[in-house]
Amino acid sequence: MAADRLELEITTPDRLVISETVDEVMLPGTLGYLGVLPGHAPLLTVLAEGEVSYRVGNRWTYLAVSTGFVEVLGSRVGVLADTCERADEIDVDRAERAQQEANQAIKRQGAEIELREANARLRRAATRIGVSGRLR
Repeated sequence: MAADRLELEITTPDRLVISETVDEVMLPGTLGYLGVLPGHAPLLTVLAEGEVSYRVGNRWTYLAVSTGFVEVLGSRVGVLADTCERADEIDVDRAERAQQEANQAIKRQGAEIELREANARLRRAATRIGVSGRLR
């Protein structure tokens, strides 16, 4: 692999989702989005729920991920995520239903833990809907 490229691997407990040579990666972290280009300093950080995007040439690809970890070491970017879906794998109807249910749970204002879980479901659903919309 050329020194001006990155080897991206995204895995979940169920499968290897991506193993591709890329030019650039954008990842959601707990403090915001992280951009990784060739030559990035070594890094180990927490992956937040959100959208992962990567570029090969001029083409961007988008994925919805949940929490996990990111390791940048040399020209390798390794991502271990609890879940990861490509835009074409997302069931938009299911995501919209989950979004509505989470909104209803938040409006009920239950216990604090229920609100945190509902907010997490809402973020996950919004990310999935957003990533799926990039196919259109």
